[in-house]
Amino acid sequence: MSLVFQRNVPLKALNTFGFDSIAERFVRLESVDDIHALHASLDENPSPLLLIGGGSNLVLGRQVPGVVAQVAIAGIECEELGGDRVRVTLGAGEEWHSSIESLLRQGIYGLENMALIPGCVGAAPVQNIGAYGVEVKDRIEAVEVYDWQQRRCFWLKNADCEFAYRDSVFKRHYDRYLITRVRFLLSRVAECVVTYKPLRDAIETGLEVSPQAIFDAVCRIRREKLPDPVVLGNAGSFFKNPVVSMSQYETLKAKCPNIVAYAEGDGFKLAAGWMIDQRGWKGFRQEGVGVHEHQALVLVNYGKGDRRQIEALAGMISEDIQVHFGVQLEIEPRFYP
Repeated sequence: MSLVFQRNVPLKALNTFGFDSIAERFVRLESVDDIHALHASLDENPSPLLLIGGGSNLVLGRQVPGVVAQVAIAGIECEELGGDRVRVTLGAGEEWHSSIESLLRQGIYGLENMALIPGCVGAAPVQNIGAYGVEVKDRIEAVEVYDWQQRRCFWLKNADCEFAYRDSVFKRHYDRYLITRVRFLLSRVAECVVTYKPLRDAIETGLEVSPQAIFDAVCRIRREKLPDPVVLGNAGSFFKNPVVSMSQYETLKAKCPNIVAYAEGDGFKLAAGWMIDQRGWKGFRQEGVGVHEHQALVLVNYGKGDRRQIEALAGMISEDIQVHFGVQLEIEPRFYP
């Protein structure tokens, strides 16, 4: 069966910022055969290609040239490895939060700290998503990719994914690898991670610390502090938490005794949201966009915003932080085109 390309397709529902954007051509990829067919089509008619899942880490322009291909490969497989270990393989098109809920119901644990992060499974390794003390790299065994250069699918082991803070080989080479499936090593025995005090505080007093309690607490915290993209367009955390050297941290600490930071290797990871908040940006609005009133790390679309407005606001914030703290903020989402 040949691929069906649609023309001039609105992408408003396929980017969590909710920007009005039009794809010149659009196609859904539901299998590896579809990927091969797309590759053959691009050989015949070379065009720019944007691969998307749920559009949760993307800032789109009004017109997207070439082809937009939504990776919609489904599937969930669970393999008991003996003892308490379970190998779980998820299709890249599966919804992330729903997958965690499904695994919890089956008594399979390890992803609950990352509940309610928007997007699809295939996007998780790209950003090396993480929350409340757990990064997805801590749970991934391997990632299956389609290599556009080699024209074939194969598995990359965890070590070959080059995971780093909100980074991976997939993010650095987004034009080479298309993620088709992700394989996780999880457990039927709870290994609760409650290193973050806000998470511990959110677990109801007297309640046993369990994967379900962590899941519920994470959902409660995120709903209280972060806007639902369905209600208020956003891409989650817009800036990375910058990592600075020990000497730079000590200089900042002398200047700002209350600065929020965490030890990270030989240096410190600074809370970008704290710095943005200290500079008075929380709740700021300009044109159709702004900074969320409860979380300074989240830039939002109030309904009439666009890429140009978000780019301008992000630039203003970055420049302000650079001037007053001497720290360069790095943007998390990808801008396209």
